[in-house]
Amino acid sequence: MNNKTNDSTKLLALNKPKGYLVTRSDDLGRKTVYDILPQWAYDEQWMPIGRLDLESRGLLLFSQDGQISNYLTKPGNCVKIYEIWVRGHVTDEHIAQALKGVQTPQGLLKALVVEKIGQGGAKTKLRIQIDEGKNRHIRRLFGALKDPKFGTPLKVVTLTRISIGTLGLDIDRGTHRFLSIEEEKSLLKKFSK
Repeated sequence: MNNKTNDSTKLLALNKPKGYLVTRSDDLGRKTVYDILPQWAYDEQWMPIGRLDLESRGLLLFSQDGQISNYLTKPGNCVKIYEIWVRGHVTDEHIAQALKGVQTPQGLLKALVVEKIGQGGAKTKLRIQIDEGKNRHIRRLFGALKDPKFGTPLKVVTLTRISIGTLGLDIDRGTHRFLSIEEEKSLLKKFSK
């Protein structure tokens, strides 16, 4: 492991590309995030903190410390921000529903903040903040809402996590780095063992 002294020894960041599973191995032989991390990350048990599904990309953290993992994934402890493209016309009513919460088979799903930041044809670009991460949370939240024009469910076509807590995505896709000591302290400021 090549770690400089001003770097964290507890947290590693990866900009996950689309098409990689967040798992140590896959029975179907699909690519995993460990195919793009150095071998030592696998050998030394660096585990992903939370998940991004196969089709999603963006910031993913790894740690060898289960308590740090639990802290960062516990609902309410850490705001995560995503930029998504949704197929369908996202209305102010959709945004209000997403903020209030939508009942799904997986339970109540909601967002803390939803901002419309772009439009392209029949797609809408949104920036979403959540502080919990149920399985496929954002995809299921918007999939439970209907396009007013066509009556079909909205569909998240791209999803990129751009920040976790105080840490923003600042590395190229498919690359990794250790957090700095300052970034670690900022991210874990309320964490105590």
